[in-house]
Order: sequence, then structure tokens, then C-alpha cells
Amino acid sequence: MDRHLTGPAAAAVPAPAAVDHELTALLDAVYQSYHHDFRGYAARSLVRRIETALVHFRCTSIAELRDRVVGDPAAFAVLLRFLTVQVTDMFRDPSYFRAIRTHVVPYLRTYAALKVWVAGCSTGEEAYSLAIVLAEEGLLDRTLIYATDIYPESLRVAQAGVYGLDRLAGFSEAYHLAGGRGSLSDHYAAAYGGALLDRRLRRAITFADHSLATDSVFAEVQLVSCRNVLIYFDRPLQNRALGVMRDSVCHRGFLGLGARETLQFSTHAPAFTEFVPDARIYQRR
Repeated sequence: MDRHLTGPAAAAVPAPAAVDHELTALLDAVYQSYHHDFRGYAARSLVRRIETALVHFRCTSIAELRDRVVGDPAAFAVLLRFLTVQVTDMFRDPSYFRAIRTHVVPYLRTYAALKVWVAGCSTGEEAYSLAIVLAEEGLLDRTLIYATDIYPESLRVAQAGVYGLDRLAGFSEAYHLAGGRGSLSDHYAAAYGGALLDRRLRRAITFADHSLATDSVFAEVQLVSCRNVLIYFDRPLQNRALGVMRDSVCHRGFLGLGARETLQFSTHAPAFTEFVPDARIYQRR
């Protein structure tokens, strides 16, 4: 564990062992009070985020932060923003979406009805990116996309489907690199001071709360896309999450991971074959 905190709260931390104890106590309290389990998250990343939260809450120790959020759901809702990572873009890593379009879609065409799960969807950009690919390939009308996350505010943003106009140039460039068949503007309209994604896309996606740390399988799907989520988990939690995804993917279905993620060291690797290795896309045996 990265045991050192810096910044305004550092002077209150008396010793590394105390930091370990206080962090464990905080995570245990969060789990007991709110049933969100961060105890299997990668320690270094988690400590950095807790450090930022200490500054925001003006707390001088992790123990003080724990006392602040336990019993105060509003304070915990703020802390949850720091504990979760909400960094995403439309068509992030365009080669992944190009591989979905080129290599996975031909298999998906063989199904009369499709279910897709975007796990850890954050504010929805990846779910909408997949919806656009499926729409352009003529599959969206027979597809239900489940997009899940543990942070309610992100799910609210995702459900609205409105993104800032300042982000559209980057989105459009990534869309074309991902093999887009037209213009990204075909899929949104200007509204509410931003870009409102097409109703057809929004209707195809069901946004819901789901935790890879505590929840189980809820549907059988042909494709799970869980990208840049596992990197924040320790090895046991990675295996737990991959087990949930393995049990969700149908025979010959697909699992897509982030560019820095792999099944190589997972106990669930034997359940999959590499399908597009460079894009981190696997197929269920």
C-alpha cells in the first residue's frame, strides 16, 4: 500500500500504520453504512483519491473523514465522487470500436435479439459509442444495452444524454478514427446548451446501478464491454469482477477490456480465447 499522504492533511497523519488502520476503518464503515465496497480497490490509486477528499472536506485525518460521512448520506454522496473514477470519452481508444465494428459485429448479426452490457459506464459516453456503432450497422433496433455504474450522479448524466459542445471536436475525430460511416452530427442535435444524443440511442440503453464488487449476474449477454475499470481493482477483486462478466457472456459471446487490462493472469482466462488481441477483445469458449 502507498502509505504516504501529502498536502494539508499530511501533518495530521502520525505514522504509516495509523494510515493503514484509518483507511481500513473508513472502507469498512462505508461498506457497513452504504453497502459500497471499495476494500478491494488498488491501494495507491485509492489513497490518492482519499487525499484529495481530505482537502475537499477540510479534514485533518482519515478518521475524521470517516466520522464525517458515516450517518450523513449527503456527505457520503460527495465522497463517492472522489472514490470513483469518472474519466471517459466517446470512442475512447478508437481502435477498440473499429475492432468491434469489423470483427465482432459480423457475429452479432447472427442473433435475432442482442443484449450488451457496458460495465462501469461512468457518464455514458462508451455506451452511446457502442449504440452508434450498432445503429450504423443496422443492429440497434434489436439490441438492448445495459449500462451500469455505482455513482448515481454519473448515471443521471448518462441518462440525460447531453454533452458539452466543447467536447464534440474530440468526439468527432475519435468517431472517424473508429470507422464511423457518416458524421457524428447525424446522431445528435443541439439542445440544452449542449449536444443531445438522438432519442433512438437513448431508448436503446437502460442505465442502472450495479457494483462489480458486490452484485451478481443479472442477464445473459452477447457482449460485455468493461474498459478501464479493472485497473483500479486489486487482483482478488479483478477476479471477482471477471467472474461476474464470464457468467454473463453467452457461449461464443465477447468480452472487451481496456488497453491496459488483460485476462492473462486471471483465473477466468481459460474460459476465453483471444479474439482481437490488440484491441483486448476475447471470445467465450
